[in-house]
Amino acid sequence: MPPLNQTANPENAQYPIASTSQQSTSQPQTRQAAEEARKDRTLAEFLLMLDDYEPLIPNEVTDYYLQRVGFECEDVRLKRLLSLAAQKFVSDIAADAFQHARIRTNAAGGRTRTSQAPGAAARDKARTTLTMEDLSAALAEYGINSRKPEFYM
Repeated sequence: MPPLNQTANPENAQYPIASTSQQSTSQPQTRQAAEEARKDRTLAEFLLMLDDYEPLIPNEVTDYYLQRVGFECEDVRLKRLLSLAAQKFVSDIAADAFQHARIRTNAAGGRTRTSQAPGAAARDKARTTLTMEDLSAALAEYGINSRKPEFYM
């Protein structure tokens, strides 16, 4: 595969489409070679879209953490792709934590205080509070331990 800093235009991409034996016999491409060529064109188009995309995680934050782990790359599209992957990861964890919170509140039976006004009970029923236990359960699904350290007195 060519380096990422080459042009990502699908028409100018120089990706290998078929093996050299197929090119010399002028036979039609195999299904696997055609599928790989389609994937390469799709990747090239996606990289072109990353030129205009501004991820939620700022480029400076991504640069800082990439530099901190020793990753050196000048291709902005690759950095944006990593930012997009990190954004998706955080979003998935937040969605899973929200589901844990909804399950927890539904398991509690929707207990409300009796001193509240009738309209406030309906409003609080739609509100979900995210706790550290919900977040810990969601992180545990991804293999991340978020337990508090033990303190000794």
